Amino acid sequence: MRYNKTLLLLLACSMSLFAQKAKDNTKRDQFISGLMAKMTIDEKIAQTVQYTADGTVTGPKTGINYIDEIKRGNVGSILNATGVKYTRELQKLNLDNSRLKIPLIFGHDVIHGFRTIFPITLGEAASWDLSAVELSARVAAREAAAAGVHWTFAPMVDISRDPRWGRVSEGSGEDTYLGSKMAFARVRGFQGHDLMSTDVILACTKHFAAYGAAEAGRDYNTVDMSERVLRETYLPPFKATVDAGVGSFMTSFNEIAGVPATASKFLLRDILKKEWGFKGFVVTDYTAINELIPHGVARDSAHAGELAMVAGVDMEMVGGIYMKNLKKLLAEKRVTEAQINDACRRVLEAKYDLGLFTDPYRQSSEQREKAELTKKENLDAALMVANKSMVLLKNSNNVLPLRKEQKVAFVGPLVSDEHNIIGSWAATGDRSGFAVSVQEGVNKIVTDKNKVTFDKGVEIVDSRRDMMQAALNNARKADVIVAVMGEFENMTGEAASRTNIDLPGIQKEFLAELKKLGKPVVLVLMNGRPLTLTWENDNMDAILEAWYPGTMGGDAIAQTLYGINNPSGKLPMTFPRNIGQIPLYYNHKNTGRPYLGPSDPEQKYKSRYIDVDNSPLYPFGYGLSYSTFSYSNLKLSSAKMQMNGKLKVSVDVTNTGNYDGEEVIQLYVRDVVGSVTRPVKELKGFKKLLIKKGQKQTVDFELTTEDLKFYNIDMKFVAEPGDFEVFVGGSSDAILKDKFELVK
Repeated sequence: MRYNKTLLLLLACSMSLFAQKAKDNTKRDQFISGLMAKMTIDEKIAQTVQYTADGTVTGPKTGINYIDEIKRGNVGSILNATGVKYTRELQKLNLDNSRLKIPLIFGHDVIHGFRTIFPITLGEAASWDLSAVELSARVAAREAAAAGVHWTFAPMVDISRDPRWGRVSEGSGEDTYLGSKMAFARVRGFQGHDLMSTDVILACTKHFAAYGAAEAGRDYNTVDMSERVLRETYLPPFKATVDAGVGSFMTSFNEIAGVPATASKFLLRDILKKEWGFKGFVVTDYTAINELIPHGVARDSAHAGELAMVAGVDMEMVGGIYMKNLKKLLAEKRVTEAQINDACRRVLEAKYDLGLFTDPYRQSSEQREKAELTKKENLDAALMVANKSMVLLKNSNNVLPLRKEQKVAFVGPLVSDEHNIIGSWAATGDRSGFAVSVQEGVNKIVTDKNKVTFDKGVEIVDSRRDMMQAALNNARKADVIVAVMGEFENMTGEAASRTNIDLPGIQKEFLAELKKLGKPVVLVLMNGRPLTLTWENDNMDAILEAWYPGTMGGDAIAQTLYGINNPSGKLPMTFPRNIGQIPLYYNHKNTGRPYLGPSDPEQKYKSRYIDVDNSPLYPFGYGLSYSTFSYSNLKLSSAKMQMNGKLKVSVDVTNTGNYDGEEVIQLYVRDVVGSVTRPVKELKGFKKLLIKKGQKQTVDFELTTEDLKFYNIDMKFVAEPGDFEVFVGGSSDAILKDKFELVK
């Protein structure tokens, strides 16, 4: 038999890498086992302890002096310490006081950039560009590693269907499939292919689990759901990161079915460590073990520590309960030495994998730190990703793109902003002069300064009206008005839930005054969540969703407004018509009385509102371009798909506009009849392609049985034979449709 030489070569390389990995793991196991044999129980417990330094405040104060604890040898990790000089000093202090010279691991919230800030994570998800998202994490890792950071508390992979929850800004939106792809890409970006490299950092998947389903969109609130919903909707992005090789997990603040996640053996030991085979370590969120007491499942701090260790928490963030109680709990046989040993080993293995035992100061080069932070290559990447994240929501009469010869009045509270534009959780991003404002971005493009004016007009939340008239006077003389508006950066993120997601303050009032001038009005939004924009959609000529676009955000917005960048983003989260529709998401279930829309002959006794349509203002996957795309010739390779077989789906996409542009072609599937009810459609594939004007491309997808599986009535993950529908288009409202049958 003759074999393909290339295939044999690849197989040999794969076997060689596998053998090398096994050899490396054996060497690591021998080292860790030898080290642990020398460690006292106090030294083992110390590895499960993390305290916070004096950097960014990311939770409640605890009163614990981290310097004293390092001197006592009571710390395995330090949070919120950045910069080569600072981290080197702390590492030296630790090693000078560590009997066995066990290094610290430094962690920091590197969410969407370190010094060079990329769009908020929800904005990056709007790019639907996995290579861009991986690059963003890669740049963030390089900068953070150069500044002495070993470990980030990202990616956040929580699925959320409630924009009132401020932390939607940190995630990838409402869809499990898109969220899983984004989660995988971010882990690969942070960790690279070898944790021993000096330009990568350990990733941490958070928040395990279902934090995004907090009742009423209120942060830290209760979660309750069936195991089927948990497994089908909320867990897959977490599993995707395990498949990507993520090194750590973080517990969530919420409870599920009455058990706080930090005390959930079901989540941490049964699913994560046993079922999924996760080999990394689990850290709590900030003071989460302490919070088991107000949750009402722990009598006191010792009981809280017992619950967490038994559940499978390997490291405690900040709270101090493990250091205070674990040794006593062991003596009382409320926890076991095997549990402490397992937690300690997992932490030590991460330190080994990062090369810290080889050289604890391996990321302590001030020269590299200076060269890496915000270098041009990083800024170029941030601009590229910001451009890809722009979502054009409306563009009546092609008011956009603007032309340089037009006189444009730029107004709004964020028109000259350099603080809010980088968003929340912006690590060490510079908010005082480094970020590019919209005004700066426009001035780089428009050389004739008589063609542009810049006025705030109003503040974000302040009701002052004394600046409004000057802005209106300049707007009256313009050909086009561009209003740059939105939220303060701290109105989204952690502890930033809102019951009203309209534009805050009197911004809408100002827009109404601008509209009276009879000029085209373009609304540019900076925000960290979907907003309710029904009035704006009815009254503005164009709307550009820019999110918080990061350090280079002003350039990205200006380039998009003036057509240098053709917007290609698509919404990763549904925008409701009003807050009463929430939660609102595209892949909902039908009811026994589904409402079919305004054309439905039966209007009353259906699942609907009497004051607003069920449909969203802007659906998931929606986004316009300066070009237009038509879809045609949807074909399936067969009308029947065999169980464990494959089905090819193809469609022709034509750029019918006047600009080259990128389009996100989206594939959705519906299981028509199941042993349990199934969503009206589910995203099962997407491709982002550049299509030149006038050109047509045939786009192919492949469906497998894995794409059709769900948890059936017996809670088995299977695909059931029967009829399926396929939808392809540029949003979740895709109208091209075909069907096939899955057969045994």
